[in-house]
Amino acid sequence: MGITTGMRINRTPLPRVVHLELHTPDRAGATAFYTELLGWKPEVIRAASGCYLALDFAEGLGGGIVECGARRPLWLPYVAVDGVDEATERAGWLGADILLEPHEGPSGRRSVLSSGCAGDVALWEQRR
Repeated sequence: MGITTGMRINRTPLPRVVHLELHTPDRAGATAFYTELLGWKPEVIRAASGCYLALDFAEGLGGGIVECGARRPLWLPYVAVDGVDEATERAGWLGADILLEPHEGPSGRRSVLSSGCAGDVALWEQRR
């Protein structure tokens, strides 16, 4: 029996990136840069917590630009999981810092994690 590169024996779907968010101290500059470079046209979404610029990257992958106190711009991938509470707890056992505990949002639950060796990631559980 040989090893087949690129094929998975277990057909259970893996969690996938469903959203990308740019956290930046300069939303206007980032918007201008990506509009000029890639033709992205963010849509302004107004919410109780402020303004959000939504992006539509591709079918099934949304995103946005958030202005915040980040020291430097960084992309935060959101990965869909079946249970954000359990996945966040598991990440803690694996040594991740929990930057944002699981909490309820308008359309689901999320948490944000950071690992010195793996970077930052948000875990996302869509409301059913």
